[in-house]
Amino acid sequence: MDLNRRSFLTTAAGAGAAVCLGAATAHADGSDSGSFGSSSGSANFGALCDYSAAVPPATAIRAAGYLGAIRYVSGRLPADRWMKAKPITAAEAKNLRRAGLTIVSCYQYAKNDWIGGFQAGVHHARIGAAKHRAAGGPPNAPIYASIDANPSFDQFLKQIAPYLRGWQSVIGPGRTGVYGNAQTLTWAMAGGLASWYWQHDWGTPRGLVHPLAHIHQLPGERRIAGIGIDRNIILQPNYGQW
Repeated sequence: MDLNRRSFLTTAAGAGAAVCLGAATAHADGSDSGSFGSSSGSANFGALCDYSAAVPPATAIRAAGYLGAIRYVSGRLPADRWMKAKPITAAEAKNLRRAGLTIVSCYQYAKNDWIGGFQAGVHHARIGAAKHRAAGGPPNAPIYASIDANPSFDQFLKQIAPYLRGWQSVIGPGRTGVYGNAQTLTWAMAGGLASWYWQHDWGTPRGLVHPLAHIHQLPGERRIAGIGIDRNIILQPNYGQW
């Protein structure tokens, strides 16, 4: 183990202790991350939806009780033609804003964009930044880069960390967000690789919500106007919305 790796592990261990404490608190109060509108006893500032198959009407999103939508600023693979809601358009963004809804930008082209490391991060960040701006996103709003996986620590060090650095080199550390499980968020925090954190539960112990996460995606599909969506709990007042 080299010094950099050792230092990283030491920092990550400290961050991990905070996560474990949060998990212990969640289990102690008997809360359940799978319950509707709950995020393991964490602060709850409302809910956001995210979707990729189709775009629900903004009025339907609002009527369903959501405060906004997390939207892709990425295209779709040729094989994923069913993902008709990628990317967000300026017209959709305008409709969401007109309905009084907030927007959060996220990026995921393929399942494992991060495999290509730093150069992949640069490539995808440039595309994401351009699509974000084309939809009307402000130049200072963050973009959450997707780590839609349950990676090992070696994968994080060798591929994910460089990938996030690639994003930082394009849009800046202050705008770089990460979508990942609680452990991935902990590692990203320890490495100074992101400033915004959106948690999913793949590989996350049941009931655990990272205490520093801004958003938590709940398991299970829901529907708005017949369109499949995911429900996300807002954990902090400022979660990267525009």
